[in-house]
Amino acid sequence: MAGNDLGSLLGGLLGGGQGGSAGGGGGNILGALLGSLLGGGGGGAQAAGGGGSNPLGGLLDMLTKSGLADQANSWVGTGENQPVSGAQITQALPGDTLQKLAEQAGVSPEQAADQIARTLPEAVDKLTPSGQVPTESLEEIIRKQGL
Repeated sequence: MAGNDLGSLLGGLLGGGQGGSAGGGGGNILGALLGSLLGGGGGGAQAAGGGGSNPLGGLLDMLTKSGLADQANSWVGTGENQPVSGAQITQALPGDTLQKLAEQAGVSPEQAADQIARTLPEAVDKLTPSGQVPTESLEEIIRKQGL
């Protein structure tokens, strides 16, 4: 459920309404990824309360630990966003996360990784306008920015 809500929010954030490629847009897959990190993936993040309502920091941590620190930092910072490839996203995501996201979206894991790679830099950039990862929930960040 959280993934669908976040997908809608991120789809709007990225300017991609419902029109687009079959199988859902990158915002929906990215929302599902963040939703899985929020409610499911690694332990009791959701139960922890406040910090658990913003999985963005956890995702950026995961990318940093996977060797994508330069890219992740460029998206958060105020300079130019460095690109990331679908293959790099595949390497960075834990276990069968990508497979589950792809199944939810009705696309192949490779297509899901490519969509995340295309949308993640812009989404992180827009969600971190001050050059720092906010501590509020993603919904609150998007609402505050009027996106």
